[in-house]
Amino acid sequence: MIVMTILAAVGLRPLLKLIQTPESIFEEAYDYISVIGLWISVMFAYNLFASLLRSIGNSVMPLVFLVISSLLNIFLDYHFIATFHMGVAGAAIATVVSQGVSVVLCIIYILAKTKMLVPKMEDFKNLDGELMKDLAGQGYAMALMGSIVSVGSIILQSGINSLGGTDTNIIAGHTAARKVYMICNLPFIAMGQAMSTFISQNRGADQGERILKGMKLAYVYDFVMAAVVTVILLLTGRTLVHLISGSTNEVILHNGSLYLYVVGPFYAVLGVLIQTRFALQGMGSKWIPMISSVIEFVGKVIFVIAFIPKYGYMAVIFCEPIIWCFMTAQLLYSYHNNSYVKETKKKMKASA
Repeated sequence: MIVMTILAAVGLRPLLKLIQTPESIFEEAYDYISVIGLWISVMFAYNLFASLLRSIGNSVMPLVFLVISSLLNIFLDYHFIATFHMGVAGAAIATVVSQGVSVVLCIIYILAKTKMLVPKMEDFKNLDGELMKDLAGQGYAMALMGSIVSVGSIILQSGINSLGGTDTNIIAGHTAARKVYMICNLPFIAMGQAMSTFISQNRGADQGERILKGMKLAYVYDFVMAAVVTVILLLTGRTLVHLISGSTNEVILHNGSLYLYVVGPFYAVLGVLIQTRFALQGMGSKWIPMISSVIEFVGKVIFVIAFIPKYGYMAVIFCEPIIWCFMTAQLLYSYHNNSYVKETKKKMKASA
């Protein structure tokens, strides 16, 4: 992690130039990412503690802490920027502080309620080599998948930056909208993480029928939640962009709200994507979910090269929703053709 932080600091300016960050916001972008990179260990700590809680079936508290962190982030963003005039660096500090609070809450909860997660010296004796190898394989596969997604996001950001030129209102509107998007995405991510734990536990207990039923209910949840989110975004999208950005600029409000209006209905697709990807991981599939990441990467490259230069910001808006459709199709195909799922379906038909 220290090595990653150093590499990020050394290569940050060249990277920002590579993705065509406008000169007018170059230093602000550098300040923001420098702070986030310096404190990346805070994000790592939250993911670690939240995953530990989910591993024992407690998916509620990590979500609660994440919601608290997100709301605190919005509150601190406003005060650090508007009240204390700390600029973009203030937004970065607000993010780190809010994540730090979630880490502290996780630690307090684990120490008070789930002491079984606190390691003892005897836990490090007689380590299972095969288990460690399997865990490392899972970890490296997920890390590679995340890296592919991140690189794709950087490439897409270069396409967005190319639209800014000397006018950064497009970038500002999109950035504000993405924050709203991430907040609305929390219920789907939380359900996916819960399903990963649920499915891995039932796969270990050879309860395939429960896995199939759980997935059906998760998909129903996705469609219902997507409908709720879509209505909220259609009614309040412009207001939310204004609250996040603190701007009354018409270009910022229009571009940000337009993004939310289009993306809203596609949350149904994104939800299915998330549930299915986590389900495959929960059943021990290391590499199939990575294919979806490759699809995402290739799709973003195609949009940046072929569509964004021609269709501008509308191509940016439709980029991810269209890619989600292809990713979801691949994941659903892989899920329904998973050997364990197919065997479970045969057993259910035979016993019917």
